[in-house]
Amino acid sequence: MADAAIEFLLENIKEIMQYHANSIIGAKREIENLESDLRFFREFLRDRVKKRRKDEFMKVVVREIQDLVYESEDIIDVFITNGVHQKSTKSSSSIDLHAIDKRVKGIKQKIELRWPHSDILSFDCADNREKPEPRPPRMKNVVGFKDVTEDLIRRLTQETNYFDVISVIGMFGLGKTTLACKVYNDLEIQCFFPIRIWLSISQDFSARDIFLDILKQLTTISDHILAKNDHELAYMVADLLKRGRFLIVMDDVWETADWDRLHAALPEDNTKGKVLITSRMNGVSYYASRPRPPYNLRLFNLEESWELLRLEALGKLDCPSQLELVGRRIAKSCDGLPLAIAVIGGMLATRSSGSVTTATRRYWEKVSDHVSSYAIGNDPADRMQKSISLSYDKLPYHLRPCFLYFGLFPKDYEIPVSKLIRMWIGEGFVQENRDCSLEETAEKYLEDLININLVRNEKFMPYGKVKTCRVHDMVRDFCCIEAANENFLQEIKCNNDGQFTPSTSYTVKYRRLSLHSKCLDFISLRLFGPRVSSFVCLSKDTYFMSPENSSNIIGSFKQLRVLDVLPFKFTKIDVDLYNLLHLRYIALSSNLSVLPSKFNQLWNIQTLIVDTTCRTLKVEADIWTMNQLRHFKTNATATLLKSTKSGEIGERRLQTLGLISVESCTEELSHQAPNLKKLGIRGQLALLFNRRSGVFDLRNMSELGKLKLINDVYPNPGREGGLSGLPQPHQFPPSLTSLTLCATFLSWEHMSTLGLLKRLEVLKLKDYAFSGDIWEAADGGFRCLELLYIEDTDLIDWNASSHHYPKLNTLVLKNCEKLRGIPAELADIPSLQKLELHTCISAAESAKDILDAKKQTLAEGSAFTLSIFPPI
Repeated sequence: MADAAIEFLLENIKEIMQYHANSIIGAKREIENLESDLRFFREFLRDRVKKRRKDEFMKVVVREIQDLVYESEDIIDVFITNGVHQKSTKSSSSIDLHAIDKRVKGIKQKIELRWPHSDILSFDCADNREKPEPRPPRMKNVVGFKDVTEDLIRRLTQETNYFDVISVIGMFGLGKTTLACKVYNDLEIQCFFPIRIWLSISQDFSARDIFLDILKQLTTISDHILAKNDHELAYMVADLLKRGRFLIVMDDVWETADWDRLHAALPEDNTKGKVLITSRMNGVSYYASRPRPPYNLRLFNLEESWELLRLEALGKLDCPSQLELVGRRIAKSCDGLPLAIAVIGGMLATRSSGSVTTATRRYWEKVSDHVSSYAIGNDPADRMQKSISLSYDKLPYHLRPCFLYFGLFPKDYEIPVSKLIRMWIGEGFVQENRDCSLEETAEKYLEDLININLVRNEKFMPYGKVKTCRVHDMVRDFCCIEAANENFLQEIKCNNDGQFTPSTSYTVKYRRLSLHSKCLDFISLRLFGPRVSSFVCLSKDTYFMSPENSSNIIGSFKQLRVLDVLPFKFTKIDVDLYNLLHLRYIALSSNLSVLPSKFNQLWNIQTLIVDTTCRTLKVEADIWTMNQLRHFKTNATATLLKSTKSGEIGERRLQTLGLISVESCTEELSHQAPNLKKLGIRGQLALLFNRRSGVFDLRNMSELGKLKLINDVYPNPGREGGLSGLPQPHQFPPSLTSLTLCATFLSWEHMSTLGLLKRLEVLKLKDYAFSGDIWEAADGGFRCLELLYIEDTDLIDWNASSHHYPKLNTLVLKNCEKLRGIPAELADIPSLQKLELHTCISAAESAKDILDAKKQTLAEGSAFTLSIFPPI
């Protein structure tokens, strides 16, 4: 993590030199010296990356370097902020890096004393000891995955007319190696393949050693063979394997480049040969598997987990009745991860020999209350820690803080990707890229973490992007421990005695604090956190904040960049909030109907989220002049200021805007926010649609992909404000892919207008967006529609065929109680994979008919799911 912190600070210094050169004239030499020192530390850390976890002295040095970087970052941040604000007064600001320079010299002196200068940048020598002959690891208690094992054996023994490479992919600790070993040693496999070779592929393997390992099992290794180069050895291996059946297992392949090096030794023209590889990297598995996709290994189910736990803890399947209930609870808490079960089982085994005593039962109960922390922190062999560390240490520097940031969220928290990405950006983790936006770059970061199976995608958007994600409890605990060790992040907890852990006196050390319970008690302590740049509370409880408690937050943490405190309900905005000039991300709740103009002082703000109990929010701050603002969201109807002059408009970074009032949706919107990607409008839509001036004309908003329109005629009943029609298709944004309509009370004939939106993929109709007895689908529309969501309607008959929605993937119907049935022809849509019904009793039988029809036509590898609630 120190490496990543150095990289970010170097990048910031580069930007300062480029964009704020006039502000640092008096401190240019000091900043250049700091830049040089940072580069020295970067090279030093890179050279000794493998020694950091084992060498206690190195851990101290790394922590000192990281603290130094944090302090430097804060000093420079304050300097630049002051410089920007002093431009108008033509006064000058100064920067004092003398204390930093003194600390740099102290750290360098430590390094020189421990390692002579000539040795600082020398690499560790390779271990040239002779390697033992490769063979699969010895496995005990190989249980579970019976269905997976049978399927793999079937695939391996299946005759094909192509060279078959089968990949097994899954997160750390899922049992990929165990499964591969179980298959490798299966009697049917032994009889079918006269040649079986097991290869363990390390992260820094030698292709030459691997080729020689294979040759040792095919022929006698002579001096003549040892004299060959890598290319010649690969050719020799392929030649010896070109006839007859063989199975090669390549366990734990990390890179596509590694597969390319190994692939050179495989005889592609031998269709009787099989290769089975395991990897925790999605990219490797999809790259190597041919022609069929890789096998995604699932988590253990509860019975498999319980079986393995009994074998590991008791050495047998018989379990004393006194331990069964708590044992099942422990098995469930391991969340289906075999390695976690094995680690916990090994710990329980040390206290479970002989008869069951009260002490034994109490120990099992204690473990059941803290399963994940025992698995990560109390394992004598650190098996879980080492397993996750392999993936973590492999991460590029820019992904490490993004990964450790998952420790900030509570356990079992389903993380909205949009929230995560905006917080990453606010933290400064996402690097500028000319070819794509910060959000797109952050999405790529998340995709990389998912592809190496450190993060799990939970829900998807209809067009394939990840909507929510989460991490396994063991992974989260690793993030918390690693982050705390490096003062990167600390979760504050409250123990049974009402004491906060770690002690609140340690808040002076940490860069980020997360708090999810007893929040008011913590805030009332009036803490001092001079280095805290992020304070996040994701509690399920709601806390009403007095003015005193509000000022405590602001007074405790004056260097905040990220402030996410939605569970706190503010009755008043503390004036000191506007002095948090480093704030880039803020999410808060209040009962206020006005957003004060002083929010304009927060000139660094990128994301501004305001939840309020009021129906409307008058925004007195001029968001159009907030140059850094990318996302403005509120649950109220926001009335915005009009910019007085077009020249005063900022750099037009705004991407998310909503919900705004109909009155704020003016003709200037496309000029004020030309890069807008998401827009929400709430109010009397008839005023917007029916104006002769044609205000609803978003055709110039070429980037707008998501639009939400809520018809709100409060205090009148919604039906009284029903719309007589929609704008013409050409008036909608040309890139529109997602549209939500609420309470518009349109007649179903107007669906034909929406059908002509050429790129529409998602259509959500809520709260009587459409009303009427019959919907006759029109020909020629909805060419790209993938998700159709209808909630609350009085529709009775829906007449349509498969050609009306040729690409439909998901259909969701909620509270359509009068709907008699779903068109049977929808079963003929090849892409339809999901059908959900909630409180649509009359349509349930037709949904089952569609399920039966889909079963007859599903292609191999395809799936169709039907969900009906309440079940019938």
